[in-house]
Amino acid sequence: MKAVMLDHVSKIYADGKIAVDSVSLCLEPGEIFGFLGPNGAGKTTTVKLLNGMLIPTQGTCTVFGINPAVQPEKMHAFSGVVTEHAQMYDTLTGLQNLIFYGTVFGLGASESEKRGKKLLRELELTEAENKKLSAYSTGMRQRLSLARALLHEPKILFLDEPTSGLDPESAKNVHAMICRLAEEKGITIFLCTHQLRYAEEICTRYGLLADGRLLAEGTLDALRKRLCSGITICIEADGAPKGLLCRQVRSSVFEVEADSRDEIPELVRRFVEAGKSVYQVSATEPSLENIYFAMTKMYAQNPSGD
Repeated sequence: MKAVMLDHVSKIYADGKIAVDSVSLCLEPGEIFGFLGPNGAGKTTTVKLLNGMLIPTQGTCTVFGINPAVQPEKMHAFSGVVTEHAQMYDTLTGLQNLIFYGTVFGLGASESEKRGKKLLRELELTEAENKKLSAYSTGMRQRLSLARALLHEPKILFLDEPTSGLDPESAKNVHAMICRLAEEKGITIFLCTHQLRYAEEICTRYGLLADGRLLAEGTLDALRKRLCSGITICIEADGAPKGLLCRQVRSSVFEVEADSRDEIPELVRRFVEAGKSVYQVSATEPSLENIYFAMTKMYAQNPSGD
């Protein structure tokens, strides 16, 4: 059974704004899927459609076989959601919030407390478990929101900018937890973010979104092949051989476009035979950020795709 399926899903608001434009997508269980795009691209609207908070104007979507527009309560029983702005009760402590939400999910108070304390330890919030939420920082609230979403051990986790407001160390810990949830527990992660470098580090597959349209989806290698083939070889040397097609990016650094790493030995040989000293050689492939900006530029130049 597919974890997530969207079949030509569109959402058009009453004012005529097209927030999601005929998106089709399929996720396997256990994937960490990066749904990427700038603010206003349609990421949050898609998450709301997948959680039954909005009804598609066209198309259908399912989460583990359940249509969230028809049976939202069934889907919520096995899904967790973390939004950019965590909303809980300021007058309750961190642990009290978790106990309350655990009972909402159908857990007993003692089981909610047990699971809550474990999650607070994992998210480094134990010292704040008895502090009222009103005393929490933005980053602490965000981590508590993640704990709340994990209380009932969901099969799928929807994360909308989960590291928003976190300091680098906390963001790193959340990053590690997300990877563990997928690898060790098989939880499907649907991650919405505009932080492309962060997504490249943890996701196994990506969907690139702009103006509600899915520009492309696939693994990083698949997206690279779709955009272009080849690599950039960077050579630090005291000069370049005559006749070599390259660009000088700094005083002693040259870049050469190649089809594969197999061309590196021949390239180095040309430098040496030309009497040049080679100090360093590296090869880089297009990053997710490079790919996204290239694809959005292509889309801007030809929105109709003709």
